[in-house]
Amino acid sequence: MDRGGEGVKPLVLEYAKSFYGVLYRWGGASPKGIDCSGLVVELLISGGVLPNGFDTTAQGLYGKYAKEWPVLLYPVPGAVNFYGKSLERISHVSFCMDNSLCIEAGGGDSETRTPEDAALKGAFVRLRPIKYRKDYLLTLMPQYPVDK
Repeated sequence: MDRGGEGVKPLVLEYAKSFYGVLYRWGGASPKGIDCSGLVVELLISGGVLPNGFDTTAQGLYGKYAKEWPVLLYPVPGAVNFYGKSLERISHVSFCMDNSLCIEAGGGDSETRTPEDAALKGAFVRLRPIKYRKDYLLTLMPQYPVDK
């Protein structure tokens, strides 16, 4: 239950803010439309945690890194929150901006594929309390590279 690595760099948190208001799009991974895992993966790539071109779902991200990234008792900036019915059924992921707030692409679902769909559902990237969802499961700390 430690922090691991050096922690998130301030530029990653600033980059995350550039996504505020971007519309949700299922399977999206760009400022034209992004889903929850697309947002978190993009932020982890920008922080040097994941390689360029990496793509996965919320469940896939957890499955790949659950044994490598420490579980945190208390969220810290740059940590990743997982939500779902169980650890085998993760359906959402968000990125910690500080000890109590996360950035997430939310409000949409697999039917949210156009800007019009997102607008109708109020689905976009926003700031929320980390434990705002009742299906919060846990927070993991990615291993950010150490600057030399």
